Amino acid sequence: MLEVIPTLHHFRLEVKRRRYSDPVTATPWLGPEEKEAWTGLISMVLLLPGQLEAPLQHEAGLTLFEYMTLSHLSEAPERRIRMSGLAFLANGSLSRLSNVVTRLERRGWVRRTPDPDDGRYTLAVLTDAGQEVVVAAAPVHVRSVRELVLDPLTKADRQALVRIAAKLRVRPGDQPR
Repeated sequence: MLEVIPTLHHFRLEVKRRRYSDPVTATPWLGPEEKEAWTGLISMVLLLPGQLEAPLQHEAGLTLFEYMTLSHLSEAPERRIRMSGLAFLANGSLSRLSNVVTRLERRGWVRRTPDPDDGRYTLAVLTDAGQEVVVAAAPVHVRSVRELVLDPLTKADRQALVRIAAKLRVRPGDQPR
């Protein structure tokens, strides 16, 4: 069916409407500003982990996930965390974490033990050797974080990142366990 659009103004509005929405689902497409914001965010999410991991791999022989696992353990009370909680903090599945912890156990950096408060759970425990590894790798990671993320930003930019992460609820403390 041919639709007649009475004025140039209405024609432009209709062109804009059709351009920015899916006619089947009525989902609005991203406008130019929205697309720029989304492209910036998704590029950061996809590219930054590899950029943070490269120096860790080169200088410490660790993946970013291994480093984050060791780091979270080093900051935990008594250097121990339930595996399920550690998977959550390291942003990985329990299966992925289990495979990584197995590799870290082979290196003598982590051990597993039943949770004395509830035997249904397993704790990951950072060994003294694992603590030495994370302490040695931490300056490499912090240097990369500063160089790639913090130093190029102003104080206002960093505060904006904190606000944005809070609004998007993407920080570990924001998510239900």
